[in-house]
Amino acid sequence: MSTTARATVRTTGVAVRALLVFTLVLGVGYTLLVTALGQIALPWQADGSRVTDASGETVGSALIGQSFDDPDGNAFPEYFQSRPSAAGDGYDGGASGGSNLGPENADLVTAIEERQAAIAELEGVDPAQVPADAVTASGSGLDPHISPAYAKLQAPRVAEERGLDVAEVRALVDAHTQQRDLGFLGEPRVNVLELNLALDALDR
Repeated sequence: MSTTARATVRTTGVAVRALLVFTLVLGVGYTLLVTALGQIALPWQADGSRVTDASGETVGSALIGQSFDDPDGNAFPEYFQSRPSAAGDGYDGGASGGSNLGPENADLVTAIEERQAAIAELEGVDPAQVPADAVTASGSGLDPHISPAYAKLQAPRVAEERGLDVAEVRALVDAHTQQRDLGFLGEPRVNVLELNLALDALDR
């Protein structure tokens, strides 16, 4: 075997061994280490921020919104409603994204007007009272939160459907309102799934 051939074989052997070592260290070892640290330090977040009901059954994630309506798309009146979603058929984690329509797009303007009219009718208010987040989807299409203003707009309807006092429902909204992170990041918000689970707990 020539000197060049031996050098090629030696270099190839070194490259293969390096590939195997780095595959084990970075592909397996690093992954196991990060997974273990996540389970130890932040187990709830590492497992998907799962939300469970009173029976302990997982009913969703605190990070991904969901709809509260029937198969025909009609809102369940006894539940708080989420904001619209443009992700797939709605809150599809595999199709996250907005509508990509500009604010002057005719289709978007029409959709917003239709949503505004529908929500105004459902809540028994003037269309001008409907908050912006009630008629527009988030950038990801997966936002699980609504504004406190939208939650309080829905409170009278939810209270009537459940036979509760409106003040009690509004107090529940206040209790589930998350303030700005670190006092200045983002806006106050209400997780719809967690709020609806708290409502169901009142009926027990």
